[in-house]
Amino acid sequence: MKRIVIKSPAKINFGLNIVSIRDDGFHNIETIFYPIELHDVITFEKAEKFSFTCNNNLIKNDENNLVIKAVRMIEQLVKKEIAVSIALEKNIPLGAGLGGGSSNAAHTLLSINELFELQIKNEIVNDFALQLGSDVPFFLHPVPSYATSRGEILSPIEFEIDKPILLVNPGIHISTKWAYQNITPKMPEFQLSKLRSNIDSDIASLNGKVVNDFENIAFAAHPQLAEIKKIMFDFKAEFVLMSGSGSTMFGIFPESNSAQKANQYFSKTYFTYLQ
Repeated sequence: MKRIVIKSPAKINFGLNIVSIRDDGFHNIETIFYPIELHDVITFEKAEKFSFTCNNNLIKNDENNLVIKAVRMIEQLVKKEIAVSIALEKNIPLGAGLGGGSSNAAHTLLSINELFELQIKNEIVNDFALQLGSDVPFFLHPVPSYATSRGEILSPIEFEIDKPILLVNPGIHISTKWAYQNITPKMPEFQLSKLRSNIDSDIASLNGKVVNDFENIAFAAHPQLAEIKKIMFDFKAEFVLMSGSGSTMFGIFPESNSAQKANQYFSKTYFTYLQ
């Protein structure tokens, strides 16, 4: 049986501005999506009937699962059942602001199209991706991108972080819906579109300029997140920010020694990932 095995990467938001509420109830945002090395592994294999398995019991095998939703969308389009076995090896924490579910959905659309040679046009794949979630389109081609509108208007940018990045996830689940319900949109003071190329030389100067608008409400509800940010700075991080609607914090460190010391400290209690 033919099969495809893919890496489904996570992302961080290098800045996240919630600019305005839209007529359709969604929000206009401004962010930089930055893909990271942390990834899930998904195996797609032709089979006699559809099946989905995952190494994480918290991911339900039901119609709310974004991977299964993606398959159902394609089935409706091609008007036949997609007989595929999907095995998801989950490494990205759930509900962490790292886009794991969105990444899985995007790679399901791409892989089913390829595995069954369906020749679904890019415009339809893009439309399905946006229906599945605002940051799913990014994962169809995950390169550093400046994103606006709901996050689906993407401009690939020359943007590299060459210094160590430490992710710390305390296992606090923050509902994206709750975050948007409690945010007050505003025009950003610093335009993320100004950021280009390698930012390593002056990254510390971006603290307080490059912000995540969700931090204030998330920190108020979960003071532990503010404490993680403070401790990262204590360990000599040059820049620290929350990703997405949380609860993952990421710190950018000047060199590997300080990053490894911070990782050793946090990994005793929390999920961490150092790249």
